[in-house]
Amino acid sequence: MEVPYAVHPLGWLRPPPILRLGLTATGFARRGLRERGQHWRRRINQPKLRFVTRRDVGLADAGRKRPAYAHLDGFRSSEEIWGADLVAEVQRNLADVANAIARFEPVSLLARPAEVALATRLTGEGVSVVEMDIDDLWVRDTGPVLVVGGAEFAGVDFNFNGWGGKQEHDADALVARQVLERAKVRRLSTELVLEGGALEVDGKGTAIITRSCVLNDNRNPGWSAQDVEKELNRLLGIRKVIWLPWIAGRDITDGHTDFYARFTAPGVVVAALDEDPDSYDHEVTKAHLEILRKATDVDGQKLQVEVLRAPFDIREDFLTDDFAAGYVNFYVCNGAVIVPEFGDAVADEEAVDLLERLYPDREVVSVAIDGIAAGGGGIHCATQQQPDPVALAGAK
Repeated sequence: MEVPYAVHPLGWLRPPPILRLGLTATGFARRGLRERGQHWRRRINQPKLRFVTRRDVGLADAGRKRPAYAHLDGFRSSEEIWGADLVAEVQRNLADVANAIARFEPVSLLARPAEVALATRLTGEGVSVVEMDIDDLWVRDTGPVLVVGGAEFAGVDFNFNGWGGKQEHDADALVARQVLERAKVRRLSTELVLEGGALEVDGKGTAIITRSCVLNDNRNPGWSAQDVEKELNRLLGIRKVIWLPWIAGRDITDGHTDFYARFTAPGVVVAALDEDPDSYDHEVTKAHLEILRKATDVDGQKLQVEVLRAPFDIREDFLTDDFAAGYVNFYVCNGAVIVPEFGDAVADEEAVDLLERLYPDREVVSVAIDGIAAGGGGIHCATQQQPDPVALAGAK
């Protein structure tokens, strides 16, 4: 196998995790938490990797037709995690997101055997339902991160452990391995425990990571920032990490990066701002903006930081203490950006306008995700991208 390259998940820079996994209507990770032990891990020799753009691997070119990327979602709803009041709404939201993405690229929707029929009924053309045992819908965290070298793909299994043992995850701990096996893609292992939502990259070697998601004894006891950086360099070619402050314990993820900051191109970051002074995230997002505006990328260039303001006047039908009201958790497709809308006419429109400016060659599509947001996550959390040549076997 040639030296693999990890492809980044931003528009034309996206990392090709092997399936766009995305919507599973199981419970939001923030509900019904149950403590579990850490997932068993082992280490094998692996080649050094680096992130590259689609252009670098021949997957896209500004002057040529882009080949399709595929998308993987998870459809799993459990009353134990989500509660009876949310399950049906979460399922509808997941189907709506899958159908929106399917306009632009193929979608593989993971579903437990008992939910295959419902998932099939709620989704339309372009969505293939794949039977697989899953605990919850957060495929961004449970699925593999794909790397590519030449014409061959491999996937990194980052040892999902239920966000530090906070939720049952016997099935989810095996999702990355099963996805890779069914797609006949080589699995790369590591001792590092990390979720996809904790890692944001620019495709050129710069990453943004929240300290409490990775430098936490519930994931990586004894690991230093230098240890993590060295391993991510070995696995993904990351050469510069911008660390965001420690915010552990506020939600089940301990502060995943993809709710707060995303690259839209090398050197360009869109960051959340919560202007509600009574919100915990008010000071958090202000601190993030200060750090990002002072930061430089791997080439020593200052970042262009764009601000996505959080909605304030949102629908209250499914409002919870964990409600994730923010636009940064959008998902980038081949020809579109899928962004949440919350019923705040001003903030919803501002988010669309900004993303249209940052992604001028893509259609910005708004989807209501109140059920998913009630569990503390968003569209990016529930989805995962993959290059089209990687097909998931056994789709129904």
